[in-house]
Amino acid sequence: MHARAGERRGGRPAVLALAALACVAALVVAVLTWDEWASPPQAQTPPVAAPVVTPPAPTPTPTPTPTPTAHPENREQYDLGALPVVDVFAVNPQLPLDDDPFAPTEALVAQPREQGAPVFADPRGEPIAHLPHAQRFDGTVVPVIERQEHWVRVLLVGRQGVPGQGDPAQVSGWMRTADVTLSPNPHRVEVSIAERTVRIVTEDGSGSTEELVADDFAWGTEATPTPLGRSFIMFTDVVEEFAYTRGYPIVYLSVQSPTLAGFDGQSVAVTGFHYHDARTGAISNGCIRLSGEAATRLSELPRGTPVYIRA
Repeated sequence: MHARAGERRGGRPAVLALAALACVAALVVAVLTWDEWASPPQAQTPPVAAPVVTPPAPTPTPTPTPTPTAHPENREQYDLGALPVVDVFAVNPQLPLDDDPFAPTEALVAQPREQGAPVFADPRGEPIAHLPHAQRFDGTVVPVIERQEHWVRVLLVGRQGVPGQGDPAQVSGWMRTADVTLSPNPHRVEVSIAERTVRIVTEDGSGSTEELVADDFAWGTEATPTPLGRSFIMFTDVVEEFAYTRGYPIVYLSVQSPTLAGFDGQSVAVTGFHYHDARTGAISNGCIRLSGEAATRLSELPRGTPVYIRA
């Protein structure tokens, strides 16, 4: 867990886990009267069985597959300066939570164009915030989780609320494709707490490859758990002031602690990957503690790379 947002861009900050078909059979009982039992048997003409006609099985009506309705184009101009910024410090109750935190992404990242981009909770409504092209603590290169002709839905930095007052889970939003630059990113990071593994998965036209980065690590305690689900790499920095990192890079993530409103006197409780001498078991404040080699390898991934943390 990193509490600090650094004081400089070049030396960047430290801020930063779903009927039985019951069939009733009728039992037919033939009841014989005493006279019938006492009378001698008489020849009877056996009944002729009527032919049984089996009706054709009805053809099931296929269930139509709903087609998602694309949101219409929006060409309105907005005063971005009048909208709250989306950054690591943002607490914006209008930011939607990521409602499918283990779903795949689009293998794309989006970055606002130079003028920035308005952010929408619903493309049919008004903007609720804006994301700059660049900012002091990054978080401006974001993974696309849904793509339409005129819109992309992305993961964002910041929080909807702080623990105790709202939900601090991963947030999302919509941006217009006209306002952003889209770039391919074939990578994602897969973290399994149960298996204690960290892997880099790369998918391209020829298939996918997996690179095992770590086969053991430390994660959050019960009181300060590592947030689960998907987030993304916000930025990477080497922070000499954090002696426990021993000079290895810190890979800051977009998602913050589910239980801590802030950390070490700061107003944010950012999670990430970093080196630590003690790096096995549930012992951290929420961060994933790794070897130096693993931290270095993860730091080589581009900003906006999705990170999936699974129990």
